[in-house]
Amino acid sequence: MRILATNDDGILADGLWELVRELKNTAEVVVVAPDREQSATGTAVTLRQPLRVQKVIPRLPGIETYSVEGTPADSVILALSKIIKPKVDLVISGINPGPNLGDDVLISGTVGAALQGYLRGLPALAVSVDVGTSRSLSAAARLAALLAQKIETNILPANIFLNVNLPDLPTTEIKGISFTRLASKSHINTVEEGHDGRREYYWLVRQKINDKIADRKTDIWAIENGNISITALYTDLSNRPALPLSDGFCSDLLRQLQSC
Repeated sequence: MRILATNDDGILADGLWELVRELKNTAEVVVVAPDREQSATGTAVTLRQPLRVQKVIPRLPGIETYSVEGTPADSVILALSKIIKPKVDLVISGINPGPNLGDDVLISGTVGAALQGYLRGLPALAVSVDVGTSRSLSAAARLAALLAQKIETNILPANIFLNVNLPDLPTTEIKGISFTRLASKSHINTVEEGHDGRREYYWLVRQKINDKIADRKTDIWAIENGNISITALYTDLSNRPALPLSDGFCSDLLRQLQSC
């Protein structure tokens, strides 16, 4: 299996390389990611200026690695169209140090990168953790590898786009894995004013909503209650995909994660 690993935090981000460290044990991994931090760029694509790509020395030996002077979406488009030969089998974006829940997926560069793989007919995973500690990054990397294996063995369908979020807990304390839907809201945008001595400026600030989510079927409820959230995303609004999973899939997946 050949996997394209990317992110929105830049080519040197710890979460990206923790993901690669785990994936390379069972797959061939190629890294193509932005040359700098690109959070909250969503699905942005560069159309009015050239994109430059540089092959770089990887943080782990033996991993083909490229940095892109562009957005996360640019990185995946270039990787799948020009950089990687032959084609890859799966796109994984992450691991993002911070959750991508509810309406955050609409501006998330992590999700936006994975989307470009899905639009090109590949299975895609966007992986995030509630807090980017080494413990949670390691658990998220193991979970991504397990999901990749289930795609490779056709336990999960090939035409899926999953948004995966983990709580910041030891794996032994994670209560479960839930297939969820997006909550209606996760943050609000507020505006702060300032002055640099010459003129006024404005600063957009993302603030987390502190209200507890009551709907147990949502991604935010799952994370707030110590569960892993897996949400199937899709672009055909008239045809929501159904995951053909047995009742024991989530419990088996958690058992495998906790035994790693």
